[in-house]
Amino acid sequence: MTRRIAEAQLAVPVGDSDHIQGPATAPVTLVEYGDYECPSCGQAYPIVKELQRRLGRQVRFVFRNFPLATPHPHAERAAEAAEAAGSQGQFWAMHDVLFKNQDALDDEDLVRYAAAIGLDKSQFVTDLAENAYAARVREDFMGASVAA
Repeated sequence: MTRRIAEAQLAVPVGDSDHIQGPATAPVTLVEYGDYECPSCGQAYPIVKELQRRLGRQVRFVFRNFPLATPHPHAERAAEAAEAAGSQGQFWAMHDVLFKNQDALDDEDLVRYAAAIGLDKSQFVTDLAENAYAARVREDFMGASVAA
């Protein structure tokens, strides 16, 4: 019996600007458009981690920001914090901290997390104050909107 596997096409293909874990040659690519304050995304977080653990190099995981600001007032700022951490090479560390602390996403919390993962705190605070990564977050968000 031959089984045919359907391949979905993304409106915005996975590219160099994406946050990616896993090899480009993995037979499975999982793209999540996520919101750090969303309870459903928070419930999916450990499931994705377990899939990654079980499948190893057979899965490539891509995370894109999709903050829903109306129901989740801290989501955009948290996404900007993840991007600011990414500019210092620590996107995934911040990503994990944010999902593990969904109920504590005020600016003071974000700065505390930045210090805990070893970021340059001064640069991080400046990036947040200047909304340095707001456009990047918006780009991800709009990519999901195009795909819908």
